[in-house]
Amino acid sequence: MSEIIKIEHLKKNFGHNEVLKDIHLTVDKGEVVTIIGSSGSGKSTLLRCINLLEKPNDGKIYYKDENVLAPNYNLPKYRTHLGMVFQQFNLFNNMNVLENCMTGQVTVLKRSREEAKKTAMENLKKVGMERFVDAKPSQLSGGQKQRVAIGRALSMNPDVMLFDEPTSALDPEMVGEVLKTMKDLAHTGLTMIIVTHEMNFARDVSDRVIFMDKGVIAESGTAEDIFVHPKEERTRQFLQRILNVSK
Repeated sequence: MSEIIKIEHLKKNFGHNEVLKDIHLTVDKGEVVTIIGSSGSGKSTLLRCINLLEKPNDGKIYYKDENVLAPNYNLPKYRTHLGMVFQQFNLFNNMNVLENCMTGQVTVLKRSREEAKKTAMENLKKVGMERFVDAKPSQLSGGQKQRVAIGRALSMNPDVMLFDEPTSALDPEMVGEVLKTMKDLAHTGLTMIIVTHEMNFARDVSDRVIFMDKGVIAESGTAEDIFVHPKEERTRQFLQRILNVSK
């Protein structure tokens, strides 16, 4: 596997609150990495630093061996290589499903409308939403909106897909359809970094699981390493707490 994202000495403060403390992380092409941990542990901030929605205070982020925080680096181009799926869908409410999946392709990637439509339809089919091309977001359930958001991100042909707790805003009965869509994607060789509270999902799809606690990566390993043989006491306590709550 070849390294696609590499993070060194990453730090992020909000005022006096040190949210990320000296983070080191590499992600290989085609790898599915899930990030777990308590609320406030820095998971979402790490994701938002990777796509530079948040600017780190210190450290380096390499994309294909180039430091994206270096002066004069082409940040807009870097962002086109990353797909982001948010908790709250972030669809354009005034556009239908098809237009939501086309607009970024046309405006950012400069694709023709014909090519953008073809790509959008292919990706809406992947997420099971091709029948809803004419629907507005207000006509869709939360699970359907999130699947459209995934289809929209895929339509930009990203090298890496970032998911920030994509099921946390959904009603429980809609979580399954989104997780199934993500599981299907995980088997396609797409590089995915996923912040999630869904432990069974993390156990099933991950090549690697990262446990964050108080702004640091406390433990990292295979799903079996983390869920069956955790080395750190705080990992064990977190899993015991969260798995007991979900029973």
